[in-house]
Amino acid sequence: MSYTIENEYGDITIKNYEEVISAIVKQSLAYVGCPYECEVNIILTDNKTIKEINNEQRQIDNETDVLSFPLVDYTVPGDFSHLDNQDAEYFNLQTGELLLGDIVISMDKVYEQAEAYNHSRTRELAFLVAHSMLHLCGYDHMEEDERRIMEDKQEQILTMKGYTRDYEEI
Repeated sequence: MSYTIENEYGDITIKNYEEVISAIVKQSLAYVGCPYECEVNIILTDNKTIKEINNEQRQIDNETDVLSFPLVDYTVPGDFSHLDNQDAEYFNLQTGELLLGDIVISMDKVYEQAEAYNHSRTRELAFLVAHSMLHLCGYDHMEEDERRIMEDKQEQILTMKGYTRDYEEI
C-alpha cells in the first residue's frame, strides 16, 4: 500500500495528521475487503483551491469539504472481483498496486466543520478521509438507501479506529 499526502495548506494544527490519514486509509481498505495493495493520493488544501477544483472538475462554483476522484469503475460498490491485476488501466505497472484514486480535502472546512459539529478536528479529518475512501471504493450517497449504507460504513470505520464523535484531541 502506498499513499502520498501533499500538504498544500501549510501549517496544519492537527497533531500527527499524517498518521490519522494513514490509519483511516488502511482501515477503510480492510473494511471493504480490498484484495489488492493500493495507491492513493491525498491533497490537503484550502477553501479557495478546492472551490477552483470543484468548479473545474464538476462545474460547481462552491467550496466543499472533500472531493474524491476514483480511478476504478465499479458495478457493485466495494466489489473488486471484476479487476485483473494485469490490467494496465487500473494498476501501476511498476508496483502492481491498484490505482484507487485521489482525495482533495479542504483543511479550512475541516476546522470549520469540527467547530460546527462540536467535535475534534482530528475526528473531522478522519471522517472526511473515510467518506472519500468509500467513494474511491465505489460507494455513493445520491439515493437515500445509498446514503444510509455509506454513513453506516463511515461510522464503523471511524469507530474501529477510535475516532468517535466524542474523540478528544491529545
